[in-house]
Amino acid sequence: MERAKVASSRQLIAKERAVLKDARRVVVKVGTHAIAKKTGRPDYRALRRIVAQLCALRKAGVEVVFVSSGAVAAGIEALGLKTRPAEISDVQMCAAVGQARFIAGYEDLFGREGVQIGQVLLTHSDLTDRRRAANVRRVLDHLLRAGIVPVINENDVVADEEIKGLAFGDNDWLSSLIAKLVRSDALVLLTTVDGLLDESGRRVPEIGRIRDALKLVRAGQKGALSKGGMDSKLRAVRNAVEAGINTVIANGTRPHVLEGVFAGRDVGTYVPGRAL
Repeated sequence: MERAKVASSRQLIAKERAVLKDARRVVVKVGTHAIAKKTGRPDYRALRRIVAQLCALRKAGVEVVFVSSGAVAAGIEALGLKTRPAEISDVQMCAAVGQARFIAGYEDLFGREGVQIGQVLLTHSDLTDRRRAANVRRVLDHLLRAGIVPVINENDVVADEEIKGLAFGDNDWLSSLIAKLVRSDALVLLTTVDGLLDESGRRVPEIGRIRDALKLVRAGQKGALSKGGMDSKLRAVRNAVEAGINTVIANGTRPHVLEGVFAGRDVGTYVPGRAL
């Protein structure tokens, strides 16, 4: 009886996720800890793995927008700091140093795959002002039509929104706004866990209602290098699904994770665009 329930549940999940196979425009966000070592130094093995998967999607005809954290973390390492600074000016300094490292690494890795990238750095104001947001959308659409992968990050070098409580939040919120802006078919948030975990530490394969999922996490859970957490991701997920965007939270350190997601396999935590 129990086996029959499990089999039925898996079939239902597979049916729900089948829509991901048809995604033609996707936003993929990777968190700091999935692509950086504990010191903050870029983990180039992890970067190569993620980039190879993104390029495979691109070559399969999928338009890819890549939102990547990690610039501040790289700056922390480069400047010999042990933890993320508390002062905004110090965070901006880390971002200025780290962003150069990260984008140079991405340009090299994507270039080896024959894929061009375009760097896009955004602040909160770029997406809240209607005219500026429209300009961002036009730029991203133009890049995608030209076959270029936009690599997006919050512009921590000049942004001071954190002081006012308006920061995106480790790029989770930013990625959901971008997904809505470019009318993405799917949003994937790559982290270092296998998805949303229940009270027993087991992966939740699918979320039916975001309000229930938010009860499973404590606000502010995060690491020393980043400013987001699972609660941040779920708020971003809610923003995306309210716009009808199918969303997945998955483990970016797993091999072939994006291949699994867009093959409709039971990978990570899936949130259909109707899970309000």
